[in-house]
Amino acid sequence: MPILSKTGQLKDLEGRNQLLLRLVELSVTLNSTLDLDELLRLITATASELLECEAASILLYDEKNPRLYFAASTGSDPAQLAEIPVPIDSSVAGTIFRTNRPLILANVEQDPRHYALVSNHIKFKVKSLLGVPMPIKERTMGVLEAVNKKGGDFTEGDTVILSVMAAHAAIAINNARLLRTTQQALEKVRVTNQIKSNFLALASHELRTPLSVITGYASFLQGNEVGDMKAHVNHVLGAALQMRSVLDQMNNLTLLQSDGMEMRRMKVSIQSVLNFALDEIKYVAARRDMQLSLHFSDDPIYVNVDPEKTALAFVNLLNNAIRFSPEGNEIILGIVTHEKAVQVWVQDYGIGIPADKLEKVFEEFYQLEPPHTRHYGGLGIGLTIAKGLIETQGGSIWAESAGEGQGSTFKVSLQTV
Repeated sequence: MPILSKTGQLKDLEGRNQLLLRLVELSVTLNSTLDLDELLRLITATASELLECEAASILLYDEKNPRLYFAASTGSDPAQLAEIPVPIDSSVAGTIFRTNRPLILANVEQDPRHYALVSNHIKFKVKSLLGVPMPIKERTMGVLEAVNKKGGDFTEGDTVILSVMAAHAAIAINNARLLRTTQQALEKVRVTNQIKSNFLALASHELRTPLSVITGYASFLQGNEVGDMKAHVNHVLGAALQMRSVLDQMNNLTLLQSDGMEMRRMKVSIQSVLNFALDEIKYVAARRDMQLSLHFSDDPIYVNVDPEKTALAFVNLLNNAIRFSPEGNEIILGIVTHEKAVQVWVQDYGIGIPADKLEKVFEEFYQLEPPHTRHYGGLGIGLTIAKGLIETQGGSIWAESAGEGQGSTFKVSLQTV
């Protein structure tokens, strides 16, 4: 008996570890996917798999018309389901949403709150149901449901699993919604720079709260896991830090546009500024197996700049070179002096820039690729920020390229002291 008991405990532990691994994998995927439709499909499919049930559904709250609506459901047409409004006050999902508490029903058809119109519309019989709220900040954005448990009834353990998924799903959906809203709004406000700046500041502020939840959860797991599990957690944390970098760029652009960025200029060697920038991007470069070649000596060349802001400009230039170069390629960072000026150059062997786009690449949100067929990512503001930071301090920045497929060189000129 003790041997059998111990074997059972080991199997149970192995099962829990596998479950935790799947949840971490889901979190990694959610934080690397900003396509709302893909997120919804992934969440419902994973919920059905982990809870071993026939289907899962996501109902989101419609703030314009106070009701719930089906945003996604496994095995059903989302457009067909979206046609059915689900009342808040007289449905199972509405009860979960209003009370902000999970609910398990072993016999749904016997419950007076069962909204049979949905089942009849899609010709799907609901027998058992587990539903949990989807929290975001201090509100509930919707309900995540699992229906028809295979081989038994839903348990409290299932409730815990689905609740964890719902919390992560709410953050991911909120981020995707904010990004979609950002993209749609940016198309409408290009005429008014002030409106665009205000929106960027708002979006940056709103995204920081859910991002801090992701970072905190990942940091907690990071200290308690080992092996493959720790690697997955590191991916979660890496994705969160990448998103934080995007938010910082959005904030920096807003400050530049509003002349609100404070410059603390001092006498500093350009080499120390560049070394700081290299420390910031070495992890990104290593992940893409990029070789950083330095063409400058340690003999100090002094400039009068804000060290932190100037380093940020070079971080953006280096990140741009890494992003648009094939993996395993070389990035060259060099320095030359011209009388009372120092010229720093960042050279890559990537996709290159057409001659008529050499100035446009510094424009806000400009992308060389068409928006619907992009491969390289980014918001298109890194070079804009670099240009603003350099020119605000009296320097100049420009791009050179022999054309598409011929690589690019970005050059920065600063006065020496």
